[in-house]
Amino acid sequence: MDAVMKVAAGPGNVEVRRIAEPQPGQGEVLLEVTAAGICGTDLHIFHDEFKSNPPVVLGHEVAGRVAGVGDGVDSSLLGLRATTETYYSTCGRCRYCRSGHVNLCLQRRSIGSAVNGGFTKFLVVPAGNLHPLPDTVSDRAGALTEPLACVTHALLDRPVIRPGDVVAIAGPGAIGLLATQVAKAAGATVVILGTAVDERRLELARSLGASHTIVVGEDDPQELFGDITPEGLGADVVIECSGAGPAASQLLSLARRRGHYLQVGLFGKPVSWDLDQVCFRELLVSGSNASTRESWLRALELLKKGQVDTEAIISGAYPLAGWREAFDDFEAKRGVKLLLVPGE
Repeated sequence: MDAVMKVAAGPGNVEVRRIAEPQPGQGEVLLEVTAAGICGTDLHIFHDEFKSNPPVVLGHEVAGRVAGVGDGVDSSLLGLRATTETYYSTCGRCRYCRSGHVNLCLQRRSIGSAVNGGFTKFLVVPAGNLHPLPDTVSDRAGALTEPLACVTHALLDRPVIRPGDVVAIAGPGAIGLLATQVAKAAGATVVILGTAVDERRLELARSLGASHTIVVGEDDPQELFGDITPEGLGADVVIECSGAGPAASQLLSLARRRGHYLQVGLFGKPVSWDLDQVCFRELLVSGSNASTRESWLRALELLKKGQVDTEAIISGAYPLAGWREAFDDFEAKRGVKLLLVPGE
């Protein structure tokens, strides 16, 4: 079968290769991939800015159908429409695993970076990682449960947003648009920031619940926040989703004193940041890494209730052979969320 793989360390070194169809082992299932989302992490792996274990099949945002089961797995799972958590294995013994924070396990191996992922026809994952997709959620929308779970982990697992908060989000990409919907569902007023090239994305943000949008370089964010926040003090919570250094600096200036700065986007390299502002403003600063099982359950509940629409942020789908065009379009911000569809 064909697979989009990181074949060697270093920038680039991604290509389509023929590999053998995998077989599920003890406690595993064989998932026939029907849709797989392209993530910023895949681009970071392409540019050699994120650790991977080549040769390895990329892709960790996956939906599909169970096509085979290994020993010890109930055969009733065959044919199940499902998505899968990304951790192929963790140690199960460290303080993070035992407290439910498997995302922080030092021995964690994830699909799409450490072991083969979903940019291919068949994928093997532990049966316990599967989550059935609600009947109202398509396979393509279901493939985006993983980025939604990352957002629910960031915003809800450690409660960040309270009803009535004003939340500023930098970056109207997939994560920013999902964060907009989750914050809105939590009762917040959402303001999302982008640049001049984000016009269509900002329009989409408004349709998904953003109360205000700001074009950085054209609008005056300080003036807007002076109008919409109590006493003009600034945002209660600022969330950096773009992975751009200037956006991080912009958000620092928009957070109210004793507000919360949350980093979700990945920069791929060190950035300059004025930490004195953290002291002067007494800001609470936190970060978020990947997802937990609890965040997956929250994400699926939001999808089931229709409070988050992942289908709305899908801009296009490509066959595996079109992976380079898809990567280029994604990096150039042509569209929002792009998928690879192995069956096409």
